[in-house]
Amino acid sequence: MTDMDLKTLEDLRAVPLLTGLSEEALACLARASIRRTYAAGEIIIVEGDPCRVTYFIVKGRVRVFRTSPSGREQVLSQLGPGQAFNTVPPFLPHGRNHATVQAITPVVLYAVPAGELRRLVLKCPELALALLHDFAQRLDHLTDLAESLSLQTVRGRLARFLLEHAEAGQVTRRWTQEEIAAHLGTVRDVVGRALRAFADAGLIRLDRQRIVLLDREGLEKEARR
Repeated sequence: MTDMDLKTLEDLRAVPLLTGLSEEALACLARASIRRTYAAGEIIIVEGDPCRVTYFIVKGRVRVFRTSPSGREQVLSQLGPGQAFNTVPPFLPHGRNHATVQAITPVVLYAVPAGELRRLVLKCPELALALLHDFAQRLDHLTDLAESLSLQTVRGRLARFLLEHAEAGQVTRRWTQEEIAAHLGTVRDVVGRALRAFADAGLIRLDRQRIVLLDREGLEKEARR
């Protein structure tokens, strides 16, 4: 086994989805994997294109989103090291990418061609079980997202977003209102009005594009609406 093969094996071993695999199964997956890198902002796959590859993230973060015909985005998730994407389409007839995936930061990925993944699943039941576990987690996440979009108000979704992304009392990443809107399934103007309403109510303070949380209990009440 070459140094490159050993590096691939070591990287894949650190992926939580794959930690239960035997060394033999992991080695088979490593031999089918291709190391790829992408710069921040680069598009990795495009919604609607034929599914050619499944990806395992080693370094960096990506965002997964869909786009309406009018150009409005809905962010489905953000993924980081140890997570995978495009795991479902290889197992669908004429599978196509369900969403667009874009690098948020520079990323290092291992790509497994769709045909190779199907072959490995037939050969390795433990890999099939690992992927089924991943599918179940994705179904839970999308169910929660659908519930939030259909049953929660924008204020409630915004309060939940702020609570989930706050560290030490503030939202450390400088999210634009357009980015927040894409996560919440709404538009920038609605997010802007809701943020100003939270600020007027003393729940947050808008400080040079940073959002400081002043009343977590109040935001938690909003998040339940």
